[in-house]
Amino acid sequence: MFKTDFCAIPTIAATLRRDIRHITDDEGYGSATQRRSFLRMASVFLVCFILLCALPGRSMAAMPVRSAILINMDTGAVLYAKNADMAIPPASLTKVMSMFLAMDQIRAGKIKVEEKIRITPEIASVGGSSMYLRAGERVPMSQLLTGMAVVSGNDAATAVSRRVGGNERLFVRAMNQKAKAIGMQRSTFKNPTGLPAAGQKTTARDMSTLARAYLRAHPSALRYHNVPLFTYRGRMTRNTNALLGQVPGVNGLKTGWTVASGYNLIVTAQRGKTRMLAVVMGGTSRVGRDNAARRLIEAGFRYPTSPKKIQQIFAGKRKR
Repeated sequence: MFKTDFCAIPTIAATLRRDIRHITDDEGYGSATQRRSFLRMASVFLVCFILLCALPGRSMAAMPVRSAILINMDTGAVLYAKNADMAIPPASLTKVMSMFLAMDQIRAGKIKVEEKIRITPEIASVGGSSMYLRAGERVPMSQLLTGMAVVSGNDAATAVSRRVGGNERLFVRAMNQKAKAIGMQRSTFKNPTGLPAAGQKTTARDMSTLARAYLRAHPSALRYHNVPLFTYRGRMTRNTNALLGQVPGVNGLKTGWTVASGYNLIVTAQRGKTRMLAVVMGGTSRVGRDNAARRLIEAGFRYPTSPKKIQQIFAGKRKR
């Protein structure tokens, strides 16, 4: 018998409202016409979703993404996996690796968080999602890292990569060396931003490996990822991770989208002493991606030591 997941409706509604502000390249802003059009589509979708919830005999249990993995961060146990080794472009999940390398340099004392980085015209003109940096200004490293994490700024990521690596080519080489060192077996990075590039690929399992290594090495990095609102030069932007503030315990980590990858999300959460990590990739919509991640996190906290029970949930099987 189908169980209506009415608890998901407030989260989905909030996510839809946020989507109106974030419909363009890789979590950026769209035009007023795009927002009005999306609002109409979102309203229709929400009504249809509520009606579907009321229909018996329908199963909403399956994961509506191409690939997913859920991990108990305390034990390292994989609680759920769906096509976890499928190759998918990482999109802006790439920025987690870029931030990892930057945090390594900060910890080593080679860069200070208050150091101001000069923004060149080339950096300011990087396309896609943006922090809206201006050529000639100098921006503290801490603000650039926040801009990468919160608004997925490609300009910020480019500025950081050039300061950390000397140039993008050397930085990308370091990204791939780091990936191998931490056990990412099926990933190749081609740039520090996640913008489309031939051959750039990863998997949900590799992204979970990256997230765990990143937070083990730099637990304080969450301070960049759980900022709900980021203001730069008078422009206020919400965190692209819609689960922050919507799902109890969620404290990070990173969103991403390109046409080729679909909607991707790494999300971390902690309730009491239990920590969960979910990665969903290849979603067909932001709403579907976010709801899939939310349901994984909730299932993980409900059954933190039982992969079998979680597998049953998403297979649509009734627990005995």
